[in-house]
Amino acid sequence: MVDRVTESGYIIPMKVELLQQKQGVVLTIAGNFIRWNADGEINRLSNDIRRLKPKKIICRDNGIEQWDSSLVVLLYNLMRGFPNISFETKSLPEGIRRLLELAFAVDRMPSLPRQEKETWLERLGGQALSMEESVRHGLTFIRKIGASVLSWIKGRSVMRSEDFWFALQDCGPGAVGIVSLISFMVGLILAFVGAIQLKSFGAQIYVASLVAIGMTRIMGAIMIGIIMAGRTGASYAAAIGTMQVNEELDALKTMGISRTDFLVLPRILALVSAMPFLVVLSDVMGILGGASVGVFMLGITPAEYWRYTIEAWNMTNFWVGLFHGIVFGVVIAVCGCYFGMMCGRNADSVGVATTRAVVYAIVWMIVMTGLITLICEVIGI
Repeated sequence: MVDRVTESGYIIPMKVELLQQKQGVVLTIAGNFIRWNADGEINRLSNDIRRLKPKKIICRDNGIEQWDSSLVVLLYNLMRGFPNISFETKSLPEGIRRLLELAFAVDRMPSLPRQEKETWLERLGGQALSMEESVRHGLTFIRKIGASVLSWIKGRSVMRSEDFWFALQDCGPGAVGIVSLISFMVGLILAFVGAIQLKSFGAQIYVASLVAIGMTRIMGAIMIGIIMAGRTGASYAAAIGTMQVNEELDALKTMGISRTDFLVLPRILALVSAMPFLVVLSDVMGILGGASVGVFMLGITPAEYWRYTIEAWNMTNFWVGLFHGIVFGVVIAVCGCYFGMMCGRNADSVGVATTRAVVYAIVWMIVMTGLITLICEVIGI
C-alpha cells in the first residue's frame, strides 16, 4: 500500500501488490496514479517476482481511478525486466494496453543490419556493373558535348560569349606564371640529368639538342597537361559541383536551358584554345631552363647552345607537341566538367568530384599519350 497526500490533505491510496492466488500470481493495481514516482515500487515488485519465480503474471484492475504514463512505465519496466515471464493485461484499461503494445512495438535496441560476405564472383559482377554504368554515363556526356559543338558551329548554341572569354582569361593569361616557372624548372632538370651522362662521353654540347627535342615533342605538353589538370580541371569540377549543390543546375534544367551548352561548351573551347599557346610557352621556357644549365654549369657558349638547339629543332616534333596539347585540353575539360555534373548534393561531394577530375584527367592523358605515340610510330612521324 502506498499513500499520496494531495494539496488539500486528502490521502489517496495507491495499491500495487503481487499476490499468490489459486489462478496464479496476480499483480493487483488500485488507486489514483497521477505524477507518481514508481522507482521504489519497481524495485520492490522486481524482488517479489524473483522470490516467487512465476511463469505467468496476471495484471488485474482492482479500481484504477486515474493514471498517467508513470503507471505505464511501471508495467513496461516489469515486462521488459522479465522477458521470460508472460504478462496477462486483458483486465487493464484499454489505454494502458495500447500504450504497452506501442512501447514494445518499437525496437529500442536495434541490431546492426546483417552483412553477408559477398563471394568473389558477386564482387566481380558488382564491379563490372559499376564500370558499365560509368562508361554509359561517360559516353552519354561525350555525345551531348558533340551535339553542343555541332549546335555552336551552326550558330544555334545558347553559349554566351562572355562566359568563353572569362574562361579563356582564367586558363590562358591566368596560368602564364605557373606554366613559365614549372616549364623552366623541367627544362633545367632535363638538361642537368642529361649532362650527367653526356659529360662522361665529352658530349655535353648535345644537352641543347636533348632539351629541344624533349620539350617540343612531349615534355612541354605533358607538363602543361599536368599543371592544367590540377589548376583548371579541378576548378571546373569545383565550380560546376558547387552549382549542383546549390541546385543551380536544376534551375537551368527547369528553365529549359541546355547545361552542356551553357556551362560545359565555353570551358572546353576556352581550354582547347589556350593549350597550344601554353605549349609554345612551355617549350620556350624549358629551352631557356636547359640553356641556363648549359651556359652556367657546362661552359657552353650561348651561341653554340643556340646553334645546336636550332639544328635539333624539328617542325614535326613541334606539331606533335601541339597536337598533344590540344588533346590534353579536351581530356582535362571533359573530365572536369563531367565530374562536376556528376557531383552529389553535399559539400563533401564537391571535394570528391574535384579529386576524381584531376586523377582521371592525368590517367587519360597518359593513355592518350601512349595511343598518340603508337600512332606516330606506325605512320613514321
